[in-house]
Amino acid sequence: MTEDKIIEDSKAGSLMSHLVELRDRVVRMVLSILIIFLSLFYWANDIYSYLAEPLTRHLPEGSTMIAIDVASPFLTPFKLVLMLSVFLSMPVILYQFWAFVAPGLYQKEKRIAGPLLVSSIFLFYAGMAFAYYVVFPLVFGFFTSVGPEMVSISTDIGRYLDFVLALFFGFGLAFEIPIATIILVSVGVTTPKKLGEKRPYVIVAAFILGMFLTPPDVISQVLLAIPMWVLFEVGIIASSIIFKDRLAEDAISEEIDDVDQEDDILDDDTDYHPLTDEEMEAELARAEGEETDTPDADESTGSNSKK
Repeated sequence: MTEDKIIEDSKAGSLMSHLVELRDRVVRMVLSILIIFLSLFYWANDIYSYLAEPLTRHLPEGSTMIAIDVASPFLTPFKLVLMLSVFLSMPVILYQFWAFVAPGLYQKEKRIAGPLLVSSIFLFYAGMAFAYYVVFPLVFGFFTSVGPEMVSISTDIGRYLDFVLALFFGFGLAFEIPIATIILVSVGVTTPKKLGEKRPYVIVAAFILGMFLTPPDVISQVLLAIPMWVLFEVGIIASSIIFKDRLAEDAISEEIDDVDQEDDILDDDTDYHPLTDEEMEAELARAEGEETDTPDADESTGSNSKK
């Protein structure tokens, strides 16, 4: 067996082992979701009632939610419990991804990635809690109070679930901004100082993202954009603290480079010396001598041609 054949077989074996490991971890993710789903499905209707409480609290007396589709009374709580199982399984899912890629990371990267993983889970849940306890009461209270008096408010349970899931996802994703900021600084893409200089653009981008990540209403857009801006500032402060030593070293190296560039410019400038008065007079005399010599040369050339 040749050496190339041995290397090829080792690569194939390594790839197969990685695929087997990935399969096992995906199975663990699915099992975690399935276990939580089976544990919560019995209380699906109660969970939906708890989820709908911010809306039903503001409904007029005698109004209730409705189910337009025939299968909605069953499928909507089923969908809710399934999505809740995925959200609650997020620590297990992220840990399985982490365990799969961790062997290929350096020790320094592991020290940073571990806390970021835990923080990302906490911030995602914090975004969902902020949406439920702060945003939902304000949004639903406003919507139910501005409608015409002759309109009876009866929200479909399926559309309400889609609405709140979109808000949960939008706020959970928006609360990950500090993690994204820290990652960008850690890989050297930017610095806290440069991010601070882009603050006006970030504020505008926060309102634009709030428009896309939330349903089409101004209240939820503003309530998402303001926390995004605040979390952006938190990310700048956190990255400044975490990478304080490295940023200080980079600042010193930049100052050294600037000084070297200034020295090079000064050295280039010192190569030029203005002419003295004597040198200027010598140059003028030489130029006048060249001008007087040229007609003589032309006259001699003309006389030779006549001969």
